[in-house]
Amino acid sequence: MTDLNSQFQHDIAELARTLGHAHRLNLLDAIAQGERAVEQLAQQCELSVANASQHLQHLRRAGFVQTRRDGKRVLYRLGEGPIHGLLAALGQLAEFNRAAMRELLDDSQHTPEQLEAISREELLERLREHSVTLLDVRPADEFAQGHLPGAINIPFRELQQRLGELPPSQEVIAYCRGPWCVFSRDAVAALKAGGLRARHFANGVEHWPGALQ
Repeated sequence: MTDLNSQFQHDIAELARTLGHAHRLNLLDAIAQGERAVEQLAQQCELSVANASQHLQHLRRAGFVQTRRDGKRVLYRLGEGPIHGLLAALGQLAEFNRAAMRELLDDSQHTPEQLEAISREELLERLREHSVTLLDVRPADEFAQGHLPGAINIPFRELQQRLGELPPSQEVIAYCRGPWCVFSRDAVAALKAGGLRARHFANGVEHWPGALQ
């Protein structure tokens, strides 16, 4: 039994070691949105194709991603098992730790961040009332693959130049991929700097049933 437990713990450590790199987590986050070729992943994660390929091979050997051929292209998708849940749990733990650290350093910095997030229940109610503008700040190709009902798409990198497209009378709720994606928080800062009322939906498309179907 001891040997079996030791092997199990070793296997867990190997999986954790594979995930212990920010580039690999970014790649997994991108692949979780749908199948991607290595060139797309490299561009999205701001890596060279060679660097992205190297990290993808590590993820593939550990079972985090699978591949299939589409003509000359090799497409990457998530592997079997509860990988979505694992990524979500890691994101939640990271957010918890960050929030706890902020609270220790300065309570006044922690409280505003709590207030600017919107829950799924409140967002649903506000959408039914047509009292908010739902803003998807992911790249256009991800938006095309699936998005929250009623959302409009302005990629984060274009947001400052396109603030005029948003109605000034409504609160804007920004979202991106999920807990690992910081674009929604950065978007809130840009929206507020532009004079708009804004909050973010932290869970994004990952926790909205049917959003990517």
